[in-house]
Amino acid sequence: MLTKLAGGRVYDPANGRDGEVGDLYVRDGRIVADPGPGAAPDETVDLTGKVVMAGAIDIHSHIAGGKVNIARMLMAEEHRAFPVEAEGLCRCGGGVASPSTHVTGCRYAQMGYTAAFEPAMLPSNARHAHLEMADIPLIDTGGYVVLGNDDLFLDLLASGAGEEAIADYVGWTLNATRALAVKAVNPGGINAFKYNQRRLDVDEAGPFHAVTPRRILTALAGAVQRLGIPHPLHLHGFNLGVPGNVEATLDSIAAVDGMRLHLTHVQFHAYGAEGDRRFSSAAARVAEAVNRRPNLSVDVGQIMFGQTVTASADTMAQMGNTGLAHPKKWVMMDIECDAGCGVVPFRYRDKAFVNALQWAIGLELFLLIDDPWRVFLTTDHPNGAPFTSYPELIRLLMDRDYRLTKLAELHPAVPKHTILAELKREYTLGEIATMTRAAPARILGLSDRGHLGPGAAADVVVYTDRADRKTMFEKPDMVFKDGRLVVRDGVVVALARGRTHVVEPAFDPSIEARIARHFDERMGMNLRHFRIDEDEIRGGDGLVRHDCTPGAF
Repeated sequence: MLTKLAGGRVYDPANGRDGEVGDLYVRDGRIVADPGPGAAPDETVDLTGKVVMAGAIDIHSHIAGGKVNIARMLMAEEHRAFPVEAEGLCRCGGGVASPSTHVTGCRYAQMGYTAAFEPAMLPSNARHAHLEMADIPLIDTGGYVVLGNDDLFLDLLASGAGEEAIADYVGWTLNATRALAVKAVNPGGINAFKYNQRRLDVDEAGPFHAVTPRRILTALAGAVQRLGIPHPLHLHGFNLGVPGNVEATLDSIAAVDGMRLHLTHVQFHAYGAEGDRRFSSAAARVAEAVNRRPNLSVDVGQIMFGQTVTASADTMAQMGNTGLAHPKKWVMMDIECDAGCGVVPFRYRDKAFVNALQWAIGLELFLLIDDPWRVFLTTDHPNGAPFTSYPELIRLLMDRDYRLTKLAELHPAVPKHTILAELKREYTLGEIATMTRAAPARILGLSDRGHLGPGAAADVVVYTDRADRKTMFEKPDMVFKDGRLVVRDGVVVALARGRTHVVEPAFDPSIEARIARHFDERMGMNLRHFRIDEDEIRGGDGLVRHDCTPGAF
């Protein structure tokens, strides 16, 4: 069946289309070239005057896995307070900051998102994470496997294993856990926390293994590059949320020495310690470093005001936040020999100086980083805010007058501690399409997502162009997933299965002998049970494999 989507204003940065009026053709779930005047479409959808973009892609959102389930348990009252009203086919579950799997897929699709990626999948929890991701309807998913605090990796470093052995271990882990990328969370710091250490600087040797975070960071970034994984090392940096942590962020940038690096939720790592409150914005310093180095990319981790729940593998940082819990409850735990987990409910308040300045710092980063291909729209869901805050965030980026109005409503000391009022930049529709579609697809290696050229998956979103960008982006007119209409006027009208995106880099299989010994001695699980088989992912037909090209980066 050939469907013609006719006459829309197409924003497709990957193919150089910036609002030009044109047609799209869809056959068998894919965008196809214009078949020419002799081919009559079976169906024509008139999109005259509408804005047309590819499906949006969330590069960093905690949607599945152990800590997400702990967050749901901890926020049970939120699920009772916000049940899903019967609307179309979205009928079960609930929650806002910690929504159920069904609600997660519905809410994303209702905003025009067709993919979201879990950025912290522990190897020992990978099977659980995949089962949850498979239960999320309407969107594609994938996971970034967490390394850098696991005992085997630290043992390899401490024993002097070479770059090839490190890369083989990383490659084996990506294959065994069916992951798309590699994440490092406070490298070395979580392991140090297990030895009752509460802080670890970049060049400080950690306990037991006596390995510095700098060595961990450079070894992982080098392994990712050596394996040719499309997405660079996804780094949750050091001293999250601590005033003055910008120095550690800049040290991390210097440590990789030109290798590709993605700094995640960088808003939480862009703090100075100046002023009478000993808390200040260092967004300009971080933005300058990113603007000068094409090897860097970031997602912001914008905070938005209101109740949420913070969930992170960074037990060192989360333990420090327990005194700020709202409501007063929290969970902190160690997970096998992999990492840790901390879940702390939190309410960001616009009249609290620190929270209000955090809000401004995130917006400064968005507005000061020049290249929309290297900065990504995230709230680190749910840590900075639920992902349902994205339409409000888009309006803040596109509407300076609205931004200034909101700035004036904050704690009265904040305006003089931020340069936000001086920043005149307003994002264009083309830049929003870049930051939320084309750029995430490119940096993740998703060659057939994030654009509307021939061969792309027909993930297409149709909007009414409204001056109020929040209203525009929170309720698309139509959302097509693989060519099938799944949302109309903000209501889910059809359910569809997503796919799981993975990489399968080559590695020397002899590394398995070393890994098997580690499992026998410490993990309490046989290696053959740890590996996830292909048929375990969405019933065996849900994998989308993406190429790894050693030496390409």
